[in-house]
Amino acid sequence: MGGQYAVVTGASRGLGKELVIELARRGISSIMIGTNENVGLACAEINAKYNTQCVSFTANLCQKEEVLALAEKINSQYEVFMLVNNAGMGGSKAFTEADCDYLDRIIQLNIRATALLTHELLPNLMKQERAYILNIGSMAAFTATGYKTVYPASKAFLRHWTYGMREEFKGTAVSFSYASPGAMATNPEVTARIEKQGFLGRFTLKSTGQIAQKCIRQTLRGKRHIIINPLSYCFSAIIPGCIKNPIMTKIVKREVAR
Repeated sequence: MGGQYAVVTGASRGLGKELVIELARRGISSIMIGTNENVGLACAEINAKYNTQCVSFTANLCQKEEVLALAEKINSQYEVFMLVNNAGMGGSKAFTEADCDYLDRIIQLNIRATALLTHELLPNLMKQERAYILNIGSMAAFTATGYKTVYPASKAFLRHWTYGMREEFKGTAVSFSYASPGAMATNPEVTARIEKQGFLGRFTLKSTGQIAQKCIRQTLRGKRHIIINPLSYCFSAIIPGCIKNPIMTKIVKREVAR
C-alpha cells in the first residue's frame, strides 16, 4: 500500500491491537488510536517486531471536539486507505443500577464517534484507488437482551448504518464491511465474565488473533458481513426473538448475579 495507512481505533489492546498486528504482517502500517499512553507502547512494540511505521494518537472519542481534532490531524498528515472503527464499550448491568454517564459513554463511543470519524476521514479515503471501512459490531446486535442496557441497540445501529453506507457508496472506491464477533477473550475480566455465562459463552469464545485475521482478510475482499462464528450467527440471526431474547437475558442475569 506504499505510504498509505490504516486507522484503527481502540488499538492499544485486545482486538484493536491484534488488527494492527494482522495489518503489520501484511506490510501495512497503522495509525493507532487509544485513550492513554498504552497505545504508544503498543505502537513501539509492533514497529520493532514487524518493521512497520505505525504511529499513535491519544484521544477521548466520547468527546466530539477530540474526534474532530483527531480527524483533522490525520487528514493533514497521512494518506488513509482503511478505517477500522473498533473502539466500543458495553457491559452487563441492571438498567436501574447503570448511571447516566455509563449509558452516555456507550452511545457516544459506539455510535457518535464512529459516525463522525467516518464522516471526517471519508474525503481522504475517497482519494485512494481502493479504500475500506470496517466496523466492528457484535452478535449482540441481533438479540434484545436484558441487563445489557443500550449496548445491543448501539451495535444494531452500527449494522444498519454500515449496510446503508455500503449502498450509498456502491460504485465508489470505498467498501464498507461489518464484522459480527461473538464472545472474545479480549482481557482476563471479559473472559471471566463470558465463562460465567456457561456452556454457550465458553463454546463460542474465540481468540482476538483468530478474529483479527478473518476480519482483515475478508475486509480486503470487500465482504459485506464478516461472520466469525457461524454457530453463534445461526442462533442470533435465525432463531426468533421470542425464543432467543429470554434465553440470552437469563444467561446474562446469571452473569450479573455472580
